[in-house]
Amino acid sequence: MKNPKFIITFLLIITIPLYTSAQVPFSRGINLTNWFQASSAQEIHFTKFTKQDFINIQSLGCDVIRLPINLHAMTNGSPDYIIEPLFFHFLDSAVKWAEDLEIHLLLDNHTFDPAINTDPAIESVLIKVWTQMANHYKNCSEYIYYEVLNEPHGIPDFTWGNIQQNVIDAIRAVDTLHTIIVGPAGWNSYNNLGLMPVYSDTNLIYTFHFYDPFMFTHQGASWVDPSMVPLAGVPFPYDPERMPSCPTELKGTWIESNLNTYPADGTAKKIRELIDIAVNFKNTHDVPMFCGEFGVYMPNSDEPDRVRWYDTVRSYLEEKDIAWTIWDYTGGFGIFKEGSEAMFEHDLNIPLIEALGLNVPEQSDLIIYPDSTGFKIYSDYIEEKITSANWAGNGIINYYWINYPFADNYCIYWAGGIQYNFIGFDFRPNKDLTYLLENDYSIDFRVKGDSPGSRFNIRFLDTKTDDPDDHPWRMIYAIDQNIADWNDTWQHIHIPLQNFTEQGSWDNETWYNPVGDFDWTVIDRFEIVADYGNMTGINFFFDNIQVTNVVNTSVKHIISDDITSTDLVEIYPNPFRYTTAIHYNVPETGPVEISIYSLLGQRLTTLVNEVQLAGKYSFLWKRDSHEINSGSEGVFFCRISICGNVRTVKIICL
Repeated sequence: MKNPKFIITFLLIITIPLYTSAQVPFSRGINLTNWFQASSAQEIHFTKFTKQDFINIQSLGCDVIRLPINLHAMTNGSPDYIIEPLFFHFLDSAVKWAEDLEIHLLLDNHTFDPAINTDPAIESVLIKVWTQMANHYKNCSEYIYYEVLNEPHGIPDFTWGNIQQNVIDAIRAVDTLHTIIVGPAGWNSYNNLGLMPVYSDTNLIYTFHFYDPFMFTHQGASWVDPSMVPLAGVPFPYDPERMPSCPTELKGTWIESNLNTYPADGTAKKIRELIDIAVNFKNTHDVPMFCGEFGVYMPNSDEPDRVRWYDTVRSYLEEKDIAWTIWDYTGGFGIFKEGSEAMFEHDLNIPLIEALGLNVPEQSDLIIYPDSTGFKIYSDYIEEKITSANWAGNGIINYYWINYPFADNYCIYWAGGIQYNFIGFDFRPNKDLTYLLENDYSIDFRVKGDSPGSRFNIRFLDTKTDDPDDHPWRMIYAIDQNIADWNDTWQHIHIPLQNFTEQGSWDNETWYNPVGDFDWTVIDRFEIVADYGNMTGINFFFDNIQVTNVVNTSVKHIISDDITSTDLVEIYPNPFRYTTAIHYNVPETGPVEISIYSLLGQRLTTLVNEVQLAGKYSFLWKRDSHEINSGSEGVFFCRISICGNVRTVKIICL
């Protein structure tokens, strides 16, 4: 008699599909777009997303993030394509967050322009950038993946297949650990999977994208040729009662043809048939399969139809055991309510989250309370919950200038540009500054300029409402040689909010004179603007921009890091380890105050506060644990006021 346990075990073995080699180690996730999709490393707004966003995405039940990167633009360009250290500095942080949270991170080479066909010469660029990427990340965990190139198109499938093989070989010459994601030509279409080689490398994941029916998912898209902006209201599934007619400007185009076939294309049955093309490739070749993008553009689609489409696609992908990442997070295809601030606690599109089978976090109404403390705007990076809102005007705005910043690693460099170009900091959400206004807070920053006679404005803009008589009103303050010396040294600018004056508003190509309607309860942004003319030949540098109530009695302070440049103050040694001597001259009998401040502007101690006779003095400052712990990596400021003449010197404690 045969052993029944053996029979059961044998039957289990032969009835379980033997696809263990074809499994993807993640299941569902999100494309984190418009972050590393910049035209250079210097234009990455790094704090747009933080580790908290990774945590939030994971809390939805996602285990993977696809990170689109304009990788070729992160280099010094032709011919060497050397990746910039600044880019690695940013990306290393994202990689570490993913590894800390054990969430899979797909580094997607999204060097992609829908209007330009993929050039076969791209092979040499791909090999150069991916060899560097693999060498940099070869010792990272297996949570990190390499995706060769997003949506190659206008290139023969055979040519692309060979290029992709050569890139795989180049990566494997450096890194044999990490999984590589490969996809077909034809925009990573499922239709082109069968025209792509099944590569011999067994540590690959095959990808495709899904946006069918295109008439539904891309209605309103401006980047399509011809533009689909006029097309709106296409339903899903097809409903003859709600089907719009073809817009006049699209008649005679391929869009009209696709609208004519929409009764057959715009169904759940058709969606399943198309996804089955990818499923058949997966099963036939026993390879891991992943849908890297799918989604519906918001502006012109009906929201319930949009949600219904996501549920249809997501459910069938999961039924067929295909992992996915939705396109996208906060963009036009995203998971937040259209037109919202995309705040995770307040603005999620809950019906869409449910359609995606994700966890539904608790939501609450956004209430903006007055800021009760000061806040940073820029210190090495634009601070969190603030986005860049610039107009460079053919000039330069670089947030990561490394040459002699006032503090830490970077400062802002602003040069050239035509009149009215500006550096903008957009508060997300808007800010209520009424408490700070009433309690003597100031805008405080460091600036360095090299062109005597030059000037610019700083300004706050409030938020335009639905009232036709309301506009984005401005409060301004002029920064000129009465405020700062443009002698290529760092100046300390400290302007009380109460000193700003209302300027008016430029709205809808019309200038409106001030009427006293500026609203400090809904501040949209802070800007630095070239109101007075073109900036040809003019260079400015900015650092440590903040709103604070520290040192609020003076508008102008000259910062001298070169202590030999003044005959009033010398601090030696600097840097120091335990003690340093502050030497100073009092030119005539008068008040002297010497205080130590932290890098954040907090006064830690006052060393001298008295009237002193004319003469030379020295004071020995011995650090203590409280003061050092209050500093930022041992960086302090010594503020010395002698008979009303103020010097502030940066001192470094080793």
